Amino acid sequence: MGALWMLVAGLLFAVMGVFVKLGSAHFSSAELVFYRSFISLILIVGLMRARGLLAATPHRKMHVLRGLSGFLSLMLYFHAISLLPLASAVTLNYTSPLFLALFTVVMRERPQWPLLAAIVVGFLGVGLLLRPAIDRELLTGGLFGLASGFFAGIAYLNVRQLGELGEPEWRIVFYFTLISTIGAGIWMLVHEFHAVDRHSLLLLLGVGSSATIAQLAMTRAYRTGNTLVVGALAYSTVLFATLFGIMLWQEMLPPLGLAGAILIVLSGIVAVRVAPRAPAATD
Repeated sequence: MGALWMLVAGLLFAVMGVFVKLGSAHFSSAELVFYRSFISLILIVGLMRARGLLAATPHRKMHVLRGLSGFLSLMLYFHAISLLPLASAVTLNYTSPLFLALFTVVMRERPQWPLLAAIVVGFLGVGLLLRPAIDRELLTGGLFGLASGFFAGIAYLNVRQLGELGEPEWRIVFYFTLISTIGAGIWMLVHEFHAVDRHSLLLLLGVGSSATIAQLAMTRAYRTGNTLVVGALAYSTVLFATLFGIMLWQEMLPPLGLAGAILIVLSGIVAVRVAPRAPAATD
């Protein structure tokens, strides 16, 4: 059942990307992050109250670091979706396991040749994926997408550290959504705010609900399934995003970009298998 839950999560994360891309015509990235985070915050607070769970923690500094890195990753990711074909933005965001593997090697672990090879091949794939973007003057969006993967890698490293400290997943998600809501809210108020009408409200509810349900499905997948299998199936989001991009916007990756995306996915799967302690995504 774990594999099935991960496929459900992959589909819903791709659906979230669709709603973000549609919503980017009406809202800024900060506004989309705010509504996505606020809806998730309401749901997690409701869960905590229903189960009598407390937010108090002795590791507030680590939660702040995780929240800020996750918030920056989400902001960059949503902005990349607004600028790039959906499949390209999602694939670049999914370089996070490569960055996480790189951080792990640099910080404390012996270099493992399969892991090092996966990192090299993965970033070669990034170069191939960005090359068509350069040709089509979409380099800015490509760099935003890559930066989102970088900060997501930092966020997942923070999640690993919080897990080693004994912090439960629900508390990590609570502080992440709280910090993202506050950060995006301040950004939104300082820069711009767009009114919400009936049509755009449905888009915002789509962003928040699909992201929240995807998180729940992903958590269930990691709890009930094989970690290596589930980690590999997380890349199903890239496949679903590619299909949605073709169906809704006729977004076809050029051969060079497609080859780069395949290399990123394959190297990410290898990185997950060689370094199985990599945490589940929580953004």
